[in-house]
Amino acid sequence: MADDSVSKDNGRKRKSALADMFAPVAGFGVSFSTMFRKVATEEYPEKPRPTQPRFHGRHQLNRHPDGLEKCVGCELCAWACPADAILVEGADNDDTPLEQGGKGRFSPGERYGRVYQINYLRCIFCGLCIEACPTRALTMTNFYELADNDRGKLIFTKDQLLAPLQEGMLPPPFPMADGMEERDYYQGKVTGPTAAQRDYVGSRDAQVAVDESPLAHDEPGNIAASAPGEHDVVHTTAPTAAQTREGANP
Repeated sequence: MADDSVSKDNGRKRKSALADMFAPVAGFGVSFSTMFRKVATEEYPEKPRPTQPRFHGRHQLNRHPDGLEKCVGCELCAWACPADAILVEGADNDDTPLEQGGKGRFSPGERYGRVYQINYLRCIFCGLCIEACPTRALTMTNFYELADNDRGKLIFTKDQLLAPLQEGMLPPPFPMADGMEERDYYQGKVTGPTAAQRDYVGSRDAQVAVDESPLAHDEPGNIAASAPGEHDVVHTTAPTAAQTREGANP
């Protein structure tokens, strides 16, 4: 028994001596173990990492296949926003001929979103506004580079949020497709502009002067920016509807 206790004591002393020997460099063990592993550093912004398909990024106001806007100015998204980051002001669509002072039709519904602003200083990207939208007009893209050194420019306006015109779409205002009602648009029965709509837009652009264009209606710009309506290029060019989670026409 005595011999066993002596051998155990010797073993402990031997381990203690080894521990004391390597103690000064033991703290570098983690560094040495990871020294030859693959570097996990992300080279941002040179090589931005792709986001997940359902990433909640910048919002987008979608269009119907013929170019009319899906937003009907119901303001449900603004009511659902817990951060009070959304401002919507609706207006009535006007089918009165433009030469008689009409403002034109921008959506298939009775109303459209004349003013649409999202304050990204407040937005928490929760997605509740998306769930509240009854027409699937508002979706969220994968675009997340929203930082800016001007607080005013972080209030995005309709001209920034509206999806760009895809191939074949026409710029509003113009009448709905012949024989179609509002519900037909949301049931997917409209797949593109009709010949009558193309003729209307062609004659409208040919007759109306640039200074009197119906496209330049009384929609305010960015009221918080130093120069209303003017924004950085990065805000107005990306992303396109095809690069979003839902696409141009969810």
